[in-house]
Amino acid sequence: MKNIIYTLTALCLSACAKEKSKTSEVQKEGVIVIKTDTALVAETPELSKEEMLKNMNREILQSLKARNYEQFSTFIHPEKGIHFSMYAYVRPEQDKHFSREDFLRYISTRTKFTWGEKDGSGDILVLPLKDYLETWVFKRDFTQSEYHLNSFKGTGNSLNNLKEMYPKADFTENYILGSEKYSGMDWNALRLVFEEYEGKYYLIAVVNDQWTI
Repeated sequence: MKNIIYTLTALCLSACAKEKSKTSEVQKEGVIVIKTDTALVAETPELSKEEMLKNMNREILQSLKARNYEQFSTFIHPEKGIHFSMYAYVRPEQDKHFSREDFLRYISTRTKFTWGEKDGSGDILVLPLKDYLETWVFKRDFTQSEYHLNSFKGTGNSLNNLKEMYPKADFTENYILGSEKYSGMDWNALRLVFEEYEGKYYLIAVVNDQWTI
């Protein structure tokens, strides 16, 4: 009789230990798993603004490199759309602007747009949207660039008014160092400007910069 009682007690203790392990919180690789009445729910800790912008910056650069413009369009601000600036001096009234819908409408067409004047020559840059992204915006592989948040690494002799034109925005800078052959003057920077909308960050401007004469 005593053996039976001991056996039942051991089984009860074992079952309680298993139940306790199921209902406890387990933290593994930054994910907390919590036992509820119905299922196990994985909760990922919220990212900081800095982490979110860095991740978005990386994803945007990857979409440009892959020429996946449908994915790129998902980052465009749903109300404000997106501006493209050829150089550091931002001119919202002149720089080309697209809503998300217009971007998707024109990206696969050969419709040409006037983007601005080339520094030095003064030649007017007239290209379809797709060509502008491939030959001007992503003129170098910015997935291999230095990353900066709300600060400028690339500085030249042209006026940089980004902070004045977008005072409430956050921006990233993707900077590629110039070569010794050209005394470092062949540097390039690609800046992505973001604003928050309904709890999420969206792209409102793409600004290129480089050494100008």
